[in-house]
Amino acid sequence: MEEIAIKAENVGKYYRLGQINTGMLYTDVISWISRKTGWEDKTMKIGENPGDRTGFWALDDISFEIHQGDRVGIIGKNGAGKSTLLKVISRVTAPTKGRIGIKGNVASLLEVGTGFHPEMTGRENIYLNGAILGMKRAEINEKIDEIIAFSEIDEHIDTPVKRYSSGMYVRLAFAVAAHLDSDILIADEVLAVGDAEFQKRALGKMNDLSSKQGRTVLFVSHRMNAVKTLCKNGILLDHGKIVLQDDIEKCINRYQQNLYDRKSFDNLSHYDNEFFDLLDYSLVDKEGHELSRPVGNDESVFVRIELNMKKVHHAFTSGYALYNSDGILLYWSYLTDDYHEDRNVKQGINILTGEIPNHFLNEGEYYIYFSASLHYIQWLVNPEEDSPCLKLNIQGGLSDSPFWPSKRPGVCAPVLKWTIEYNK
Repeated sequence: MEEIAIKAENVGKYYRLGQINTGMLYTDVISWISRKTGWEDKTMKIGENPGDRTGFWALDDISFEIHQGDRVGIIGKNGAGKSTLLKVISRVTAPTKGRIGIKGNVASLLEVGTGFHPEMTGRENIYLNGAILGMKRAEINEKIDEIIAFSEIDEHIDTPVKRYSSGMYVRLAFAVAAHLDSDILIADEVLAVGDAEFQKRALGKMNDLSSKQGRTVLFVSHRMNAVKTLCKNGILLDHGKIVLQDDIEKCINRYQQNLYDRKSFDNLSHYDNEFFDLLDYSLVDKEGHELSRPVGNDESVFVRIELNMKKVHHAFTSGYALYNSDGILLYWSYLTDDYHEDRNVKQGINILTGEIPNHFLNEGEYYIYFSASLHYIQWLVNPEEDSPCLKLNIQGGLSDSPFWPSKRPGVCAPVLKWTIEYNK
């Protein structure tokens, strides 16, 4: 029988908003006494109503078991409680109610630089992290060369880490967590800071830690393809509650279905910001009618984005990211792809329309995530995070050829031109 590595029983985490933790013990005490006695709270902001101060359950009555050697993906929208759960498991914060039992040591990558002392060098921080995990100096000496080689920052290993870039931080932090002796490895979205090559090596290393060394791995990411590649099991969270705990494919499918559900973005004001209000996000046909049916491969489909621009920036762009049902990114498309100087957004209502051409996508389901940014400056709505999503279902219409009446191999199914010549 497999041993249980992590067991959560009715775990809840409650956060108070604006009541304590002002940064000074003196002001926190004054605020607490004022609430208890009904006196005026001198620490409050001018015009603030104490009755407006509320709290919320970041985790609400969560129970689960994770067995030794499991690779578990924890997924959900922003604010679902993923990071809070990892912090509770890592003992960074204590649960408000319930309990979590853990068997073994835990190595965590929750935020860039977590567990590193900025004034110490990379090498010194390796020894510091090893000591925190209870390892002796001789044990760390045996692994330090392997850690440095994996991180690929050997030229800077004796430089204080406060001078590292975020990518260097993550490389070293992951190398330390993956190579030092721990029974449970926890990785938050922090791996997204690394480049594509490093992410691939990191996922391979976590897979080896679980399959070959029997370590338990908890992985949080908005990149469904990475989660599906690494994890066998999943936990889907929503508003602090477990929606589903099952096979990772079932969890991902449920997550994507929830994103597609129009109820999940009926309140489009959730995505409003200083630059625009998102008024509409939909799929329409060539006549401009909203699609509510599967379409054929021979039909063009248009992504319609309606924005009320409140503030114009020269680097503003908007578009979408298209994924297949396996969570594989096919492409990003933006208003600025086919750039013309006279094709810039203006203050007021702007309707952007991008075509998904016919004879391009194969049969199947596709997910289209809204995106907006200041190009190379700032994300406004990141398509790989909390973004409204549309579902496109392609059925039939692949070609007039009698040889391809149904779905073809591959993601795309273009109808391309061919010629034939006969030499006598």
